[in-house]
Amino acid sequence: MQGIGIGVSDFKILRVKENYFIDKSLFIKHILDNQSAIALITRPRRFGKTLNMSMLRHFLDCNQKDSRKLFEGLKIMEQGEKYTEKLGAYPCIYVTMKDVQGDNFEEMLYFFQTQLIELFMEHLQLLKSEKVLEIEKERFNTILNLKANKPQLQEAIKLLSRMLYVEHEKPVFIIIDEYDVPLQNAYVKGFYDDAIKFFRTFYGITFKDNQYMEKTVLTGVSRVAKESIFSGANNFDVYTVLDNEFSEDFGITSEEIDKVLKDFGIEENVEEIKRWYDGYKIGQTEGIYNPWSILKYLKQRELVPYWVNTSSNDLIKLILTRSSSVKERIERLMKGEAIEAKINLETIIVGIENNEDNIWGLLVGTGYLKVTEVVDLAESIYKVKIVNNEIRILFSQIIREWFSNKVIGNDLNSIMKDLVTLNLSEFKKKFQILVMQMFSYMDVGNDTAENFYHAFVLGMLVSLKDTYVVNSNRESGMGRYDIMLEPKDKNANSFIMEFKVLENMEEKTIEETIANAKKQIEDKQYETSLKERGFTNITKMVFAFDGKEVKIEEY
Repeated sequence: MQGIGIGVSDFKILRVKENYFIDKSLFIKHILDNQSAIALITRPRRFGKTLNMSMLRHFLDCNQKDSRKLFEGLKIMEQGEKYTEKLGAYPCIYVTMKDVQGDNFEEMLYFFQTQLIELFMEHLQLLKSEKVLEIEKERFNTILNLKANKPQLQEAIKLLSRMLYVEHEKPVFIIIDEYDVPLQNAYVKGFYDDAIKFFRTFYGITFKDNQYMEKTVLTGVSRVAKESIFSGANNFDVYTVLDNEFSEDFGITSEEIDKVLKDFGIEENVEEIKRWYDGYKIGQTEGIYNPWSILKYLKQRELVPYWVNTSSNDLIKLILTRSSSVKERIERLMKGEAIEAKINLETIIVGIENNEDNIWGLLVGTGYLKVTEVVDLAESIYKVKIVNNEIRILFSQIIREWFSNKVIGNDLNSIMKDLVTLNLSEFKKKFQILVMQMFSYMDVGNDTAENFYHAFVLGMLVSLKDTYVVNSNRESGMGRYDIMLEPKDKNANSFIMEFKVLENMEEKTIEETIANAKKQIEDKQYETSLKERGFTNITKMVFAFDGKEVKIEEY
């Protein structure tokens, strides 16, 4: 059995070491057939983007030696001379942005410069060329010697493409992997304005009127708005997870997974593997698996979450601190429901946590959610849901970590254990602390209590998922309760919870608010559905809010 090259993203190394390889070489054909001068392909992290870009580079690059041997037996070599004649046909510029990160703008620039140095060192033969002008060789050396200023860094790719064009008398193929990593990092670290200004100029110089360029292919996770970074690019097209083009070129398709499982002798586990790692949809292609998770599973043979995306995790934690409507919809997603959402895949990173269209678009683009149905194509409204069990657990981990970071000294499981065992005096103490600490970073306003309520429901969904069904805002009796906790063991304690905010126009004290909430529970007969299904140990609880003050009564 061939070895599994986990983390190997260099196509040549993978093939030379004879690691297991899922043949995605038709991606090369699809790129050559594509008519865009500049093609940006967005896919979730860990979806094989870097390996595909490396494969593309090794096929096209005229400076790569013995490339034909690397492609022996692959599908691209069966497509006829129209495509095989492109083997080694172009000078190539290949650069990855995945390590262009830093705690500040200066650090990011330094790591960008080190990437350029590595790139230029691959083309040292240009310094000996009689065709290349001496002044361009001097500028080339400025990059190599770490002496370049910002404008010289911004024009570096354009410079190299011109030198390669002159040397080889052929247009240049430019391949840029993980183009959006520097921008996401800059936003999280607080220097986004400097980064976007730098890269807008960099890409503008690289692409606009670059007569030395045959084609450019970029990959990333998010589609950063063209106006903010690619404003100077002509014939620029974006292919997202909603588009059919390149839909089978990234990730593992259902046909491919059948072959993989057969090759490794584990066909009998297909249903469990599907529940954990299947579920992605790209364009109209369904049943796509996360390749990183599949490869890790093949090596470890354990059904656990392998997919980790720390940059997006940070963004989700940021989202959780914001509007109550986002939290309410995440509740529904965590319960396995599909929600309707307006999907904007052209991400405006600044203020994304305050723009719901961008939030759902980013969650779809990064692989946390999948589109299940088109509701209104003209208005970009789709039904979306959590992709699979792996991502649902990842959501749970993010929510749990978010709670532990915000609720100092309070373990979420401890609070919930006090609740379900009716140790309510301890529960009330911890809940008061929970409210004070969480309200301290939420903007106190008309919907603060509702915002907290939805956060609390998310916490319960995570902590009680094995022992309770957590229902919120459901019909029972003659009205809607706020929260109902239904134990999976009918002998355990069940709960009805009502959240109320003091209404200054109608109630003078928080005690009046509690009394009104109790009356509502009884008048609306909220316990009806529990009693009808044989639950007898029912505790009713009222949570009354007045600003940051909360009072709890149970009966």
